[in-house]
Amino acid sequence: MCGGQCPTARRTRRSRRRSFKPRSTRACPPRSRRSGSRTACWRSWVALTETIAFVGLGNMGVPMSRRLVEAGYRVLGADPSAAAQASAAAFGVTIVKDAAAAAAASDVLILMLPNSDVVETVLLDDRVAAALRPGARVIDMSSSEPVRTRTLAGEIARRAAALIDAPVSGGVRGAREGTLTVMAGGDPADVDAVSGILATFGRVRHVGPTGSGHALKALNNLLSATHLWATSEAVLIAERFGVSPAAALDVVNGSSGRSGSSEAKWPSFILPGTYDSGFSVGLMAKDVGIAVGLMEQLGLTSDVGRAVLADWCRAADDLGAAADHTEVARWISERLA
Repeated sequence: MCGGQCPTARRTRRSRRRSFKPRSTRACPPRSRRSGSRTACWRSWVALTETIAFVGLGNMGVPMSRRLVEAGYRVLGADPSAAAQASAAAFGVTIVKDAAAAAAASDVLILMLPNSDVVETVLLDDRVAAALRPGARVIDMSSSEPVRTRTLAGEIARRAAALIDAPVSGGVRGAREGTLTVMAGGDPADVDAVSGILATFGRVRHVGPTGSGHALKALNNLLSATHLWATSEAVLIAERFGVSPAAALDVVNGSSGRSGSSEAKWPSFILPGTYDSGFSVGLMAKDVGIAVGLMEQLGLTSDVGRAVLADWCRAADDLGAAADHTEVARWISERLA
């Protein structure tokens, strides 16, 4: 859960048509993400696209594959979970046997998997490697380790295919609504070729060479983990002093201390007591661990990063890796003396 750096991680590690460049759509107005309506120009572009394979139909994979279907793509889905298969099939995803079958039938293969271990297990499987078509583009949208991603890209290149890392931020709600931020890393020509597909999920930014997207995703979640922890402590301290959480958040959100945690996570998931953001405490700890690990690989040190990692690892151990990450606020409250 923590990029191999905390006990929770150690216990749980064992989860063409031809490729195109949408030149004809450069002048097209963007599709309305609020209404989901499509212009005629958008429809003509979709008609030129290929079948897309989607491996990993979990909390994020199902709504993301659904958006692809609704945008007019033919989507093949693979996941070992029967429940996940059923959820995706209900939205029009064609379920195939496994990743090898998906790779054999498409020129774009999207992965949304738990970590680098699982990504490598899938892509380095002999059957999948043999099934990858020459010129195929593999898009790893998982929260993977950037250095390992660069190494994996070399392996994929030897099979005449290209690896693009394109993790996302915005949670399950963003996946449903098409408002995710997509952080793409890879060769500019490869990223450009799949930019229309990625735009189905939200705002796309090409941030640098292979691995850059995964690096920024981990660093973004280091920030997210830090300000959720700090916001929770601040709001709970205010409550102990007699200030209601709602009043505290109202002031903070109009002041310099505001963040995504104070503006979205606390009002939406913590104050109502639902704790159902769809992102687990274990995955947050894992991403913080990736960020801290990247710092160490670059010869850098961060006392704050290490402290945040230790805190989240403790919370993951106590709450269980599958608990929603917003439950950390309740966990902190119980431990405030």
